[in-house]
Amino acid sequence: MAGWDLAILIVFVAWSVTAGMRARRKASRSLDEYYLAGREVRGWKAGISMAATQFAADTPLLFSGLIAVAGVFALWRLWVYGLAFLLMGFLFAAFWRRARVLTDAELVEVRYSGRWRLPLRLTKAVYFGLIINSAVLGFVLLATFQISELFFPWHVWLPEAPYLAIAGAVGRVGIDLSTGAAPYGELFATTNNLISIVALLFFVGLYSTTGGLRGVIASDLFQFGLAMIGSIAFAAILVWESGGTGPLVERVIELYGAERAGQMLSFAPTVEGALAPFLVIMGLQWLFQMNSDGTGYLAQRCMACASDRDARIAATVFAWAQVLARSLVWLVIGVGLLVVYPFTAVETLDPAFAATRERTFLAGIADLLPVGVRGLMITALVAALASTIDTHLNWGSSYLTNDVYKRFVCRFWLRREAASTELVFVARASSVLVLLAGCLVAANLDSIQQGWRISLLFGAGIGAVLVLRWVWERINIQSEFAAMAIAIVAGPVLLWAFPEDDMEWIRLAWMVLLSTGGTILVALASGPTHRDVLLAFYRSVRPVGFWGRTARMAGDDPVSVRRALGAALSAAAACAASLFLTLVGISKLILRRPDETWIVAVVCMVAAGLLAPWWWRSLTSRESDAGP
Repeated sequence: MAGWDLAILIVFVAWSVTAGMRARRKASRSLDEYYLAGREVRGWKAGISMAATQFAADTPLLFSGLIAVAGVFALWRLWVYGLAFLLMGFLFAAFWRRARVLTDAELVEVRYSGRWRLPLRLTKAVYFGLIINSAVLGFVLLATFQISELFFPWHVWLPEAPYLAIAGAVGRVGIDLSTGAAPYGELFATTNNLISIVALLFFVGLYSTTGGLRGVIASDLFQFGLAMIGSIAFAAILVWESGGTGPLVERVIELYGAERAGQMLSFAPTVEGALAPFLVIMGLQWLFQMNSDGTGYLAQRCMACASDRDARIAATVFAWAQVLARSLVWLVIGVGLLVVYPFTAVETLDPAFAATRERTFLAGIADLLPVGVRGLMITALVAALASTIDTHLNWGSSYLTNDVYKRFVCRFWLRREAASTELVFVARASSVLVLLAGCLVAANLDSIQQGWRISLLFGAGIGAVLVLRWVWERINIQSEFAAMAIAIVAGPVLLWAFPEDDMEWIRLAWMVLLSTGGTILVALASGPTHRDVLLAFYRSVRPVGFWGRTARMAGDDPVSVRRALGAALSAAAACAASLFLTLVGISKLILRRPDETWIVAVVCMVAAGLLAPWWWRSLTSRESDAGP
């Protein structure tokens, strides 16, 4: 990195640390202030914070790899999550806020009855806070290693004696965190990665542990803006080098041939036999996943919102920023990298092809961007890493602090209340534990796509019960235990039975079938949740859907409760249609093939505009805050 590049990075670090320090006093008042920012966050801020968290440095690398491996249509694997985000916005976001819980694991003791509530809460806290969180951090850290190997040569920057001492210790331990992205050996690459991770953790911890969620959100807003500016600059330079978006598409056709280029740039599957697997994955993946109702840091942002309306706006802003604004820029970059770093059909047979193509995103930054712009983009990548890691540390430690230590160790086991100093210590220690586990996961991944697909499979096992518990009163504590058990047992079996990537749709379908069927059967075969617990939950959260018996006990009309579910689903579907039509329309204008007309693009955007009034009223209305 040149001097100006390093200066931009230092300014970003200083701003983020200052933001955390400013929020320190409020964050120190209570766990609500620390983890939920006093429940007074505005909707647009919470939405941008969610988008910043998912603007992780691994995602643009994943974009580049998917476009090269399977074409633009494979990006629907990421875009389809917009359905889940909007369903959360128009249905679940307000529920999370009304539940008045600190973590989604705590919801167990609000929603269910029976002596197994605390064991389930503990199980979910460990499952999401440690296992799932570590898995996600694993492929985020894999991207961190790839970035640090290229742009942070600590063996050049640090004095020789202390660096060689660190490298010697690393060599004796025998750990290998190299990715092959750097021109030097495994030992120096691993050492540089470890130094980078320690520095990044210290930086992130400095503002996230002092300012809590307020510090995280304040930093996220700056980080998202910086990441977007850097990505736009990168895309603009790629387009400029090609002479415009039209010549960029023409170069793709010239390099790969009209047929292959058409497949790579198509928004629909073009390979024979790919339609059925594609539709199965698209139909299942967005709903049957571990964040299907917002569980995790998305729910945390909704719980932190100042009103139900703010919670809806947060999820909707997140969906549009994530699927439209971010994706359009990365789509141009991904296509541009096909031209700058072309590949042959033989190269696609290499098992490491996906990982190699993921690294072209970083190679483009190093090779093409001038000083200053390169520093901006490197800082944007560090910002993306920081915004993801700070959220996962804050969110993951909330489980271990609130659910494991405070609820189980102190209240249940020791029969006392935890002091604030204890909770701060546990939060910091658990953050380090999650990070170490993430490093172990990253060290055993070949590519980001590999880790992503494994997490999808295990998440599919619990998606159904997470949604059903809000809309069907019959779901009970045994249902949640059954879903988690099926996911843990069936996941390894399905990976063994269907090991190839082209069998992923079969793995996913079997997992959904087993998990959903098991969840419903267990709910019907076991005793219902105690009616007093259901009534208290219904009156505080005001859920919609199939709550007939509980709604009658509360004096409500069960029919209106079911209709409220239909209205929310209709608004979410209309907003999703507007979002995807706008995405396709603008994309086809920007990257229009010579054999395409602009009419389809215009029709898409006009249709998106016509649908907007339908869902906008539901989004901004304050009447629905009162519930059915």
